[in-house]
Amino acid sequence: MNNDTPQHFVFLLVDEFTHLAFSCAIEPLRIANLISGKTLYKWSLMSANGKTATASNDVVTQVDRGFSELVRGEMLFVLSGLHVKENTTPELLSVIRRERAKGHLAGALCSGAYCLARAGAMNGLATSIHWDFHDSFMEEFPEVKLVRNVFVANEKYITASGGTATADLMLHLIERDYGHDLGIEVADMMLHNSVREPTAEQKLSLQSRHGIRNAHLSKAIKMMTDNLEHPIPPSEIAEEVGISARQLERLFGRHLNCSPKKYYVDMRLQKARNLLLQTEKTVTEISFLAGFASPAHFARVYRNQFGITPMNQRGKIV
Repeated sequence: MNNDTPQHFVFLLVDEFTHLAFSCAIEPLRIANLISGKTLYKWSLMSANGKTATASNDVVTQVDRGFSELVRGEMLFVLSGLHVKENTTPELLSVIRRERAKGHLAGALCSGAYCLARAGAMNGLATSIHWDFHDSFMEEFPEVKLVRNVFVANEKYITASGGTATADLMLHLIERDYGHDLGIEVADMMLHNSVREPTAEQKLSLQSRHGIRNAHLSKAIKMMTDNLEHPIPPSEIAEEVGISARQLERLFGRHLNCSPKKYYVDMRLQKARNLLLQTEKTVTEISFLAGFASPAHFARVYRNQFGITPMNQRGKIV
């Protein structure tokens, strides 16, 4: 991009936004200006009250404006964090729809993709959101193409999953707009020496997390991950990956210190917990979505795992 006009990003900070994602969005832009000796980027901050925004770590940030209309050349990024559903107000949705109609919507960071999806902006688009929101997001927005990538930059609206993935996205945009050399220099200045590509997955692989290199175990866990609502018996998983049920038991015991059944149930219970905390679905609905045929059985297993009933979990502040 050989344009003397700086790009101007307006970051709409939703209450309880993630401060790490915010810093990772702003700092690469600042450093790009510093290294280039030019004002390549400008940015301003927006919030509902037009004065301040409070992050999830209770840090209060002064902002430049309220929900006033953007002007030509400004592009909007929505940045949110915890309790995004409760913080997605009708006024916020009106801003997103208004700026989308005017062609000023750039995208969303961290859980901000939820706000855009609620506004109807992400239907049919590949979308990245923090992994902690995946279960509830897929249930609420089946028409959105949710991906596990750290960010998506090749769609009409850009999305990043939050945290340091926001820095990866900004470095990608800097390189795209002003060349590979500047992108590398900015990354070096940030001591960010392992810039991830968009296709990188958010969570560490099984190999990275546990040092596991066994292909059979990795394939078995992927099958479990892809079939939480309709669990597959361990014997069928073993047959599919090409080993005996006894060998599968040994692999899980050796590498993960539990049985395949226990690992599978733990995954399903974690999905149930996410849905309890992030959606309004009934306990019965959630029990089925997590692969439990009986709500009563689900409640017993859940209490054994987390020390609290599913109904009480919903009212517990975390």
